[in-house]
Amino acid sequence: MGKNNDFVKQITKKSEDFSKWYIDVIKRAKLADYSPMKGMMVIRPYGYEIWELIKENLDRMLKETGHRNAYFPLLIPESFLKKEAEHVKGFAPEVAWVTIGGNEVLEERLAIRPTSEAIICSMYSKWIKSWRDLPLLINQWANIVRWEKVTRPFLRTTEFLWQEGHTVHSSYEEAEEETLKILDIYKTLAEKYLAIPVIPGLKSENEKFAGALRTYCIEALMPDGKALQMGTSHNLAQNFSKAFNIKFENKKQEIEFAWQTSWGVTTRLIGALIMTHGDDSGLILPPEISPFQAVIIPIAKGNYTKSILSEAKKIHNKLKEKGIRSCLDDRDSYTPGWKFSEWELKGVPVRIEIGPKDLEKGQVVLVNRIDRNKIFVKQENLLSTLKELLNEIQIKLFNRAKDFRENNTNNVERFSELKEIIETKKGFIKTGWCGSNKCEKEVKEKTSATIRAIINEKNSNFKKCAICGKKAKHTVLFAKSY
Repeated sequence: MGKNNDFVKQITKKSEDFSKWYIDVIKRAKLADYSPMKGMMVIRPYGYEIWELIKENLDRMLKETGHRNAYFPLLIPESFLKKEAEHVKGFAPEVAWVTIGGNEVLEERLAIRPTSEAIICSMYSKWIKSWRDLPLLINQWANIVRWEKVTRPFLRTTEFLWQEGHTVHSSYEEAEEETLKILDIYKTLAEKYLAIPVIPGLKSENEKFAGALRTYCIEALMPDGKALQMGTSHNLAQNFSKAFNIKFENKKQEIEFAWQTSWGVTTRLIGALIMTHGDDSGLILPPEISPFQAVIIPIAKGNYTKSILSEAKKIHNKLKEKGIRSCLDDRDSYTPGWKFSEWELKGVPVRIEIGPKDLEKGQVVLVNRIDRNKIFVKQENLLSTLKELLNEIQIKLFNRAKDFRENNTNNVERFSELKEIIETKKGFIKTGWCGSNKCEKEVKEKTSATIRAIINEKNSNFKKCAICGKKAKHTVLFAKSY
């Protein structure tokens, strides 16, 4: 039912034009809209509710590992950005500047934060004096501005939301442990809650964060064969502590520079959700991060208000009491078929229907958003059956995405084969790499693909580099990316 609905008619088929389908779903499902400022989006309530659930789960995991939230200024003095040379060089093309305050020209330009290392490190240099002050584990939920030339809602916008963690440690080993711990938390967030399988790995020197010693990432494969970087965690070593004079007295009463990390994920995770799980009818949201896990639609017939609607309200209240995020769609200005299509577009995992015949039989109908299969359930078994179904949907979405990734990951020995796959199939390409900048650059210039992650840093599974034929030092993933 609802296949000929206006909602579906106005969504381009996913297989016909992936990019247009993506934008259609965002606009029709009311996740976001374009703002009057080029490259900036307005996140609408439904889209923001998804972000809140992502934020809630990640925030909990960070706090469970000892991290605390703080907030730092939006504006950063230009001189602060310039203190770490590699850092400012990496972000210079994307920085937006404030030059006038009120009616006065500022003596020093202020950057609207493209990232907060500079302003945060300036404060850490005041707060940290002794090994007793370490580790310092701070996270910030904030907005970021990067003046992007080409934008796409959620995936790459001039302004976006994110969290950025900035920690300080007494040794390289502690900083490295923190960096990898966060990477594992990000992997859990992506796989357990967003139902998106990811591959963790190390970025190459060319792809790492500006100012970091080592950058780790989690990479996902989207249905159009492009990779999406879903999170990064950086071991900054002492690069920023030396630039900002963050020193501490160690247990031997010696003064040394601190060791730091930074890490973050953004609202691009919502873009990943849309692309990974959606279909021609719109969104399909994993139950863990769906604003509504179930929508109750009473079928208006007969003595509707006193019978069916009354029972639907009881079901709604019962589900809420048991911690199920549910919505009762009791609008009388729309037909049931119209409502079915609207909630399918919004990706709600389960639809609960109740009509006159269901009321007589003491049952409800559960409809699975993935395949629209119907289950007739006695009301006394509703809660347990619904919980089982939500769990099944979460697992099925993850497994479906993982199967797609595995079926679109190719092992490659030669550059000609790599080039052909990039041009025809796309997807992940797993191959050997000698570690040279020259070979990495050649692939990018000839195919537009980049090294998404070094997945075996010490011992390559491949004997030779696919580009030059020399001994392979690493196993890497190449792909085109967003």
